[in-house]
Amino acid sequence: MDTQPTLVEKDPALANIGDEQVIARIAPLREERIFLLLSIFIGVISGLLVVSFRMAIEWLSVLLLGSSPNPHQPRLIIVPAAAGLVIAVLTRYVFPKVRGSGINQTKAALYISNGYISFRTVIGKFLLSALAIGSGHSLGPEDPSLQIGAGVASLISRRLGMSKEKLRIFAPIGAAAGLAAAFNAPISAILFVIEEVIGQWSAAVLGSIVLSAISSVVVARSFWGSEPMFRIPVIDLRDSRELLAYAALGVVGGFASLVFAKSLSYLRPKLRSLPPWSQLIQPALAGLLVGSIGFFGLTQVMGAGYEAIDQAMHSQFAWRMLLLLAIFKIIATTLSFSSGTPGGMFAPTLFIGAMLGAAVGTFEKLYFPHLTGSIGSYALVGMGVLFAAFLRAPLTSVFMVLEVSGNYSIVLPVILANTIAYLISRVLQPIPILEQFTHQDGLDLPSMEELREESNLHLEDAMQPVTAPVLQGSETIAETLRSLAQYEDIRSTPVFLIHCSDGLWYAATREELEALSSSDHPITDPHPAPGFEAHTLSERLGPERTPVLFPDLPLSSALPHFQRWPLLPVTNRAMRGSLEGTVTLQDVLNRYQKQKH
Repeated sequence: MDTQPTLVEKDPALANIGDEQVIARIAPLREERIFLLLSIFIGVISGLLVVSFRMAIEWLSVLLLGSSPNPHQPRLIIVPAAAGLVIAVLTRYVFPKVRGSGINQTKAALYISNGYISFRTVIGKFLLSALAIGSGHSLGPEDPSLQIGAGVASLISRRLGMSKEKLRIFAPIGAAAGLAAAFNAPISAILFVIEEVIGQWSAAVLGSIVLSAISSVVVARSFWGSEPMFRIPVIDLRDSRELLAYAALGVVGGFASLVFAKSLSYLRPKLRSLPPWSQLIQPALAGLLVGSIGFFGLTQVMGAGYEAIDQAMHSQFAWRMLLLLAIFKIIATTLSFSSGTPGGMFAPTLFIGAMLGAAVGTFEKLYFPHLTGSIGSYALVGMGVLFAAFLRAPLTSVFMVLEVSGNYSIVLPVILANTIAYLISRVLQPIPILEQFTHQDGLDLPSMEELREESNLHLEDAMQPVTAPVLQGSETIAETLRSLAQYEDIRSTPVFLIHCSDGLWYAATREELEALSSSDHPITDPHPAPGFEAHTLSERLGPERTPVLFPDLPLSSALPHFQRWPLLPVTNRAMRGSLEGTVTLQDVLNRYQKQKH
């Protein structure tokens, strides 16, 4: 009968070590395999939860507001206010950690709590966000979906007893799964998590994030289908002057994002500074005001607003109405979010951008009818513009527009408009809105934008011209002694560079050379044979060489080597052994100090 090979048969090296060492070797491999399988499992569970979350929002919306809310219906005021009161009570006494969108909360879990998100928070985020959005509060489901996915990943990894390092990684893996299912866009979710949650990635982490995002999208598409969220005609830029209109949209979007961010950064801390009892009525008052906007005619600003976005893309609003919707969406979202009602900023951002884009497109059609762009294309680009400028995720914004539309002909206008809006936002609003929220909450989380923009120092920034004497390793000891005799005072020269016969370098201190050239104390042979002076310098040095460094390497890469070497040669990549300069520990420290100031 065939039997499976044992671990020792698979790896004979394990036969020579103890049981504890065998376990120590096998455990990391086992954890890596489990890690990848869990990424898929987390994606599936997150996808199912996000689908349930979206269904709960739609069900509550129909139940509470009706299938087609119209102005002047009393429930447009009553329902958001009553829901706000229920949300406030449950947030205060049952689910205290569900306030906010979910992005900063996930980052805080990653950097402060080793990826820990309680299951109570997941339940509360699901229930209260669904109630808030379904009752008409001007918030979106994508950010809560991100935190729900991260919470699921945190729970599963804790149950399986994963290491602390893996616990920290699982939160962004779940976050990507939740966001991918909510957006039905895996690439955008992956990029956003890398841009705004973890700020960096390795091959292992990226692979797990990709697996979880794809798994969740497969689940979501089994319910919703694979069609993109929005459909617009393929763009044919026949007239390059149309890019000027997209550039103008970028300018409009940049300033609109500034107004939006300033409104939130002003009102949110004002409401949080009020007495604690007032937090029980703030969501209700916000719901009352948002409902009033809907009651008096602008029902489109209530809830996530995806139906209104689709209407704007298909030219169903006049440009003045589009501007009104954008302005009052900013007001409604500022009220809902600042009051502490749980819900996301993604959908309102896309709504505002779509309305502004459609307004620019409608204006163009009225006054420049010879241009060929569709209003839908302007609305779609406007969504990316606000996303890039307000949330400060420029790379994600481009791919998001491409994924939610399935229209790759729009890439040039998107890149142009998004870049302009992003640059305007950075100049006028140096601190991103998500970072402002962390400061208002008393947290000190890393700024992903600063990490992206941080200028990394390289060896060439600290490199100095070669001033140390250069000796040839091909010379014999006797020839080396004659070379050293050229220096009037050898004791004033602390380090010599030796170019070895293999093309590499050796940095020898004065003491090393003195010992090497002494018949009594050669550095590598305490009992030299007669005639050692005929040996070459390279032979006497042995095989050790200084590390091979190049000017473009990170400056920090030199630090581990100074414990052994007082001077490090920096060589040319194209010509082996050709010196570009040298660096010392003091050179490196001086350069870091200069950057600090």
